[in-house]
Amino acid sequence: MGTRGLFDLELLDLPDTLSDAVEHGEVFTRRWVVELLLDLVGYTPDKDLAASVIVEPACGGGAFLGPIVERLVRSCRMYDRPLLDAVGAVEAFDLLDRNVKLSREIVAAQLTSDGWEAEHVEAVVGAWVNQGDYLLRRGVAENVDFVVGNPPYIRLEDVPDSRMGAYRQACPTMGGRADIYVGFYERALRSLNPGGRLGFICADRWMRNQYGRLLRELVTSRFSMDLVLTMHDVDAFGEQVAAYPAITVISNRKQGVAVAADTTKSFGAGSAEEFRSWMLDETEQLVATSSYHAARLPHWFPGDDSWPAASPARLAMLEDLADRFGLLEDKTTGTKVGIGIATGADKVFLTSDPQLVEPDRLLPMAMVRDTKTGEFTWGGTYLVNPWTPEGQLVDLSTHPRLAAYFKKHDLSLRGRYVAVKQPSRWYKTIDKVDHTLTSRPKLLFPDMKVNIHPVLDDGTAYPHHNLYFIVSDTWDLRVLGGLLLSRVAEAFVSAHAVKMRGGTLRFQAQYLRKIRVPDPALITVDDRAALADAFERRDAEAATVAALRAYGLSELPD
Repeated sequence: MGTRGLFDLELLDLPDTLSDAVEHGEVFTRRWVVELLLDLVGYTPDKDLAASVIVEPACGGGAFLGPIVERLVRSCRMYDRPLLDAVGAVEAFDLLDRNVKLSREIVAAQLTSDGWEAEHVEAVVGAWVNQGDYLLRRGVAENVDFVVGNPPYIRLEDVPDSRMGAYRQACPTMGGRADIYVGFYERALRSLNPGGRLGFICADRWMRNQYGRLLRELVTSRFSMDLVLTMHDVDAFGEQVAAYPAITVISNRKQGVAVAADTTKSFGAGSAEEFRSWMLDETEQLVATSSYHAARLPHWFPGDDSWPAASPARLAMLEDLADRFGLLEDKTTGTKVGIGIATGADKVFLTSDPQLVEPDRLLPMAMVRDTKTGEFTWGGTYLVNPWTPEGQLVDLSTHPRLAAYFKKHDLSLRGRYVAVKQPSRWYKTIDKVDHTLTSRPKLLFPDMKVNIHPVLDDGTAYPHHNLYFIVSDTWDLRVLGGLLLSRVAEAFVSAHAVKMRGGTLRFQAQYLRKIRVPDPALITVDDRAALADAFERRDAEAATVAALRAYGLSELPD
């Protein structure tokens, strides 16, 4: 074992469970994928590679290490450097002794066949390949120019508690039910020189899942996302894995132009070479072939929210709209997105009996079924309302029928968490009723739909919690409804929302808030009329045509 790299946990005591998990998490990367990734990060033999440092944090059987060494020694020949000049140019690690042994044998054989002196070969192989846990090195390696590889896919629950605690302490972005590849990203990014580049082929779920939030925040706040090349259907590995892989290239610099690319099943060595040429040429903004589509974006998507998923051309459109238009929810227009009331006991609080309690305690409720036709048709459901207009719980002594009704359901109401927490307020709903909302015109959105489905309530009912709503002080809601009925608005939600079986989308507030809209004052009279008319007729195609004009778009890319 080499002298560089000290580790907090003794490798000889590697738990069987972690050893098994590492072996299970190993995936052999095909040679052409490795070559493409090395090209994309700029690790090419025309550079003086002996003067740089490249790290392979989980070398496995040497899939990356072999091509790395080939390029390094070619560079040494080109720059007339002795091999020992490159003794500090490679750092490769692996947890498993057999992988370290195999990788050293591969590198030694490679160097020997290339004619380097045996003594020098032994020195560099011992320095380059070490057994160790990359995530637990004492301190963070600095002055690294490249980090490349295919980090292992191991869920944290498969890691022994003591080691998991050490991982979380060493890698703060590894929150929740993360996979340890999140930690590999963090440690690699923090090790990069200014201008240094990370290139991984790895599962892309961290870009959208909750456990990737802290890593997304780290990337967008301190680094530049240069490339996401999605390869879900590509034969990139030596075995079939359900890993949803993507090549990501991230550099230690201010965010610049980003490339979003997607591949088909036919993407292979030939199309990889074509993509590499397009990527490095930087003259074309869009490219579409039978094996890949790609687009250059002015920058990557900011923040730690889930990053959008769509075709490259559509991502480019969404990023353009994000740069040119404001968000739907906007204080300057008084536009707000919200969700209807959660009661915590719908069987008690919802009724269709208008004589059940005092009339002033019944509030008409808008339900999902009332929106099915595209026109709001109240179905006769009421909320048994415990709230006064001032936001206080009603005094039950002043409403004997209400008191008797709640008393009848005393056990189920008092057993709820909100009632146990506040026993004196045992008959409250989870959410308060905002009485001003009932009479306000509002657009209603069912939570789950295949297509976006705004429905106008002119101000007759209060929304149930399966409905999301939009109110505005400025917008004509029929014009806004037409805009939101369009496929342009739906594209924002589709790119961010959770997709369910059958293509059903979740039209939740967090996704509706992603929609960008023009300034209502800047939409032409003709376009306002066209949007309102399309909304009234429930004509999504006509709404899309008018919306494209309002957004200044010529078409909606697939």
